[in-house]
Amino acid sequence: MTSKVYWGSPRQAQIGAEETLPAKLDLILNRLNLRDRVKGETVVIKMHTGNNIITSTIHPVFVRKVVKAIRDGGGKPFVADVNWDTTGAEERGYSSETLGCPVYPAAGPDEKYFYVHEKKFKNLEAWKVAGNIQDATFLVDFSHIKGHPSCGFGGAFKNIALGCMVGETRGAMHDTVHFDKYWFAEKCPDEAMRKKIIDSCPFGALVQDRKDPRELHLHTEPCNQCGRCLKVAPAGSLKIDPVNFRAFMEACAISTSITLSTFAPGKATYISLATQMTPVCDCFGFTGMYILPDAGIFGSDDIVAVEQAVLDATAKLPLIEENMTASLRKYLGHEGHPFARMHGPLKDPYKVTEYGEALGLGSRQYELIDVLPVDENAEPSRWFISAT
Repeated sequence: MTSKVYWGSPRQAQIGAEETLPAKLDLILNRLNLRDRVKGETVVIKMHTGNNIITSTIHPVFVRKVVKAIRDGGGKPFVADVNWDTTGAEERGYSSETLGCPVYPAAGPDEKYFYVHEKKFKNLEAWKVAGNIQDATFLVDFSHIKGHPSCGFGGAFKNIALGCMVGETRGAMHDTVHFDKYWFAEKCPDEAMRKKIIDSCPFGALVQDRKDPRELHLHTEPCNQCGRCLKVAPAGSLKIDPVNFRAFMEACAISTSITLSTFAPGKATYISLATQMTPVCDCFGFTGMYILPDAGIFGSDDIVAVEQAVLDATAKLPLIEENMTASLRKYLGHEGHPFARMHGPLKDPYKVTEYGEALGLGSRQYELIDVLPVDENAEPSRWFISAT
């Protein structure tokens, strides 16, 4: 089945507000029929409010447009994110005054309000969905696209997968990367050799285990799978295996499916803003230089399709290598999606759409519909700045 994905280009034919991305968001909301779908609904707008001094999260102008559409349709909107990000969100422009709706911690201020869902996956058995998310009757997943050191990139899936679960579950999801064994201590009994393996990693990704000095612990986030450690480690003692890196991506797909199962069919829609894309997640609390040109804004009722469309669009963009940190640029890969080039080939960002489709969350086949095509033959427009 082919799903519709609505898209607004970041480019303009003329100088004018009506061709900017916020205006194109309005057109996407119309095509999604959002106003007609939310009457009487309690609508959670799940987004990342960021923390600390970040400036690249979704601008309040965009959020307010979504809020207004929901209110126009008779819905009751609120914005939700994890408690440590909503605390102080007003410092980054996210308040009821600027957005037109309240901002709530998804699982309450102490993350004690949640619902438990049972599903076995690696080290996980219980998934704790934030109470304010599950209590809502309609979901607008409004995600900001960026790179991510755990899974290559963050978008619609990750916005739901982590932001709609409590901290205990989020931590366990990250720990899935350690479920399948990658270090075999019996193959490397020599302490000096273990130190050589640790020192071979330019990212500091390999460390001595805190509980057992004979064990090594791999931090997959900084690891870009360069293979330097494998050249030092005795044969069979260490594996850099896809199963460890992809476990987190599969956990994200499962987590998303659990959260979406709490909403009735047709009671969710997805918007992704692919601008000001940086190498790491917005939860890092700062904004570095942008490493990809803007790709625009995307909207769909199919989470798999919208994620696939975003990845396909960003795959065509050139990495702005001079904007990357020296540490990332030094070991930049030469092939694959730009996000995988930064974070390593085993962090293939397309895996989450594969897992999501396998779980029945949507289709990777999509029709991209430009809501306002750029007129390449446009004549120069006359414009002026009013003095009044």
